[in-house]
This record gives sequence, structure tokens and C-alpha cells, in this order.
Amino acid sequence: MSIWRISGGNRLNGDIRIQGAKNAVLPIIAASIVTSCETELINCPRLSDVEAAMCILRHLGCIAERDGDTLYIDSRGMSATDIPHELMREMRSSVIFLGAILARAHSAQLYYPGGCELGARPIDLHLDALRALGAQISDSGGKLECSDSGLKGTRINLSFPSVGATENIMLAACAASGETVITNAAREPEIVDLQDYLRKLGVCVFGAGTPTISISGFNPVQVVGHRVMTDRIAAATMLCCTAATGGKVRLLSVEPAHFETISEALEYMGCQIERGSTEITISSNGILRAPKPVVTKPYPGFPTDAQPLLMAACLKADGTAVFTENIFENRYRHAVELRKLGSDISVVGRVAMVTGVPKLIAAPVTATDLRGGAALVVAALAAEGETQLYDVGHIVRGYERLDEHLRALGGDIHYKC
Repeated sequence: MSIWRISGGNRLNGDIRIQGAKNAVLPIIAASIVTSCETELINCPRLSDVEAAMCILRHLGCIAERDGDTLYIDSRGMSATDIPHELMREMRSSVIFLGAILARAHSAQLYYPGGCELGARPIDLHLDALRALGAQISDSGGKLECSDSGLKGTRINLSFPSVGATENIMLAACAASGETVITNAAREPEIVDLQDYLRKLGVCVFGAGTPTISISGFNPVQVVGHRVMTDRIAAATMLCCTAATGGKVRLLSVEPAHFETISEALEYMGCQIERGSTEITISSNGILRAPKPVVTKPYPGFPTDAQPLLMAACLKADGTAVFTENIFENRYRHAVELRKLGSDISVVGRVAMVTGVPKLIAAPVTATDLRGGAALVVAALAAEGETQLYDVGHIVRGYERLDEHLRALGGDIHYKC
């Protein structure tokens, strides 16, 4: 089990370039197989989830190689249509390959995905949408057997703006005849990035970033180059770390509008925020007040992935912060660990109340999931003494060299030998 030793009390200062987005690169990797082509993806973070996606590509018969932050994918040799259970269980977003494989081969066999245990995240929306396009899907013992005799475009109204379901429909619809229209589609920036890649691939797709997306027509190209967008949650993490510890940090290569809800909350808490076109600077004296009530919602609302991070930044803030989690019912698992540091958190159902305490005291804690683990990093940096953070494998699923970047800014964080 990997362990980080984090000694709190150091202010963070300096510049940092934010990594490429995990939640953008994974669906784009899946999209690279919808047709026979070569893809060069730039700004790809080195994450365990990305490596798992590349392993899936290789199992399918594709070439997938990395050179620095660039991935080279050659899908021309794709020969398999199944994904074994051991590969599916590595990450939740592996289900995105279902739509891509159907678009390419009209047959797919895979299992229910793994990933962080944040509560029920059924893929019913995915399966119902693919059936609406003409796919036949059987579910037996957690294994999905899927096939189609020719997908046909249709109108699909999502009961919830699911990011994964929106992406799966976009990929499968590449092979559908006629027009596919998705209403109540997810509006996240990562959906826009996927659309940008698909357009380069030759897909006629419009509307990403709005509630209605249309896909009609595909004139495949053979070579594609694309730069992956910056990770807005990684940016939010650095903002929350700086807010909690105090200091001044400038984030480079970002789009501030993508995480404006987090920036606004931190401003209300007492931080100074300076926004540029591709950078943002946060200044904090480490003395904060509780934010206005935080309610997680689909984009452009407050992101569920940032809720644990802002909660950690509130632990010593004056007053009481109220969080309402509307996306995942088990999103407060980190609260139990944060209490070990001396925080005052009460949870009733989907509501958490955080009353600021004068100080946090280091203690052994365990990362229970990706963002909850990052929240523990935020809190440990603001605590007195040395915190031992166990099971950091969850964190490296979504953050590239987080410990190194924090050390470069002045944080005291190291692997335990």
C-alpha cells in the first residue's frame, strides 16, 4: 500500500502548469477506435486510468504507445471486440468503450465497470440509449453481450444529463444511419472536447456544451491530431490547497470559466482571485470564512468532484459550511477520515455541515476514493504535524505527480519509505 507523509504548515507559492484532463482523454481514447485510423493525442496525463485505457486498446488489437505527454494510437489493426473483466474493473469509465466498439464492429462483449465506490452509478441510461439506436443487449451475470445489425439514428431524451451516457451515445451514433439527437445531454467541457476530436475524425456533430447534441454523418479520415483540454478538477484542487494553507499560486494553461463555481466560492471565503484568459492566480492568508451553501449539480453547476476539495478547505473556516450532494449518495466517505484530523463534520443523508475549528491535528488517514483522497491532501497540508495518508493509489488515478507539484510549491509531502 502506498503511503504519503504530509507535514502541514507550509504556505504554497509559485507557478504550476495544470495537467491534461482525465475525464476528457479517456472518452477520446475510446473514440479513437470508432474507425480505422491513427491518432496523436497531446497533453495526456500519465495516470493509472489512462494506462488502463491503453491496455484495453492493446487487448483489442490496437497499437497504443506513449512518448512524454503524447499518446500515439493506431486502431487499424483492431481485431477483438471483447474486454475482459480484469481490464473493465480497473476504471469506471471503461464502459465508454461499449459505444465505440459497437460503432466499429457491431458486436461487443464486456463486463460491468469498476472504479471508485461512490454509490450506485447504474449504466441503465447507457444501455437504454444504445437499444434505442438498434443495439441488442443481454445482461447475464454482470456480462454484457451486445450486437446490432445496423444502428439507426433516433431522438434520445436522457432522464438525467449523464456525462458517460452522453459520450456513449455520441460514439455509437457515429455508425448510425440518419440523424441522432440527444436532448438533456450533459454539458460538461469534456463533452465539448470529445466533439472537437470527433469532428477532426470526420463526424458531423454539433451542439456539445448545450442540452441538445446532434450527430449525422461520418466521413472518416485516416490521421488525426488533437490536444486534450486542461483538467478543471486538478485546477480546483490546487486552488483549494492554496486557500487552506495560505500563499500565492498561479495556475497556467487553464480555462478559468471551466471551474468558475469553485473560484467564486473561494473568493467569498476570503481568497483573492485574478483571472486571465489562460491562467488564474489565487492569494490566501489562510484565514477563511464559510462559503455560501454548496449544492452539487450537473455542469454548469457546482461539480460533485470538487465538493470534497472545498469541504477540506472549509475545515478551519469561520462559521458553518453546508454541503448538499445531489449526484452520488456515498460522496461523503472522506468525512469520516477528515474527522480524524480534528474537524467538526456532521452528515445527515445528502447534507453535510462543516463547522470550522481553530486547528487541525495530524493523524493517520486513508484515501477511500480519488477526490476524497485529494481532499485529505488539502486538509493534511493545513494540519499541525505529520499526517500519514494511506492508499494513495486512488489519488494517482486522477492526478499526475501531485506530490511533486506540491513540493515544488513548498508543500512537505513525500512517499513513506
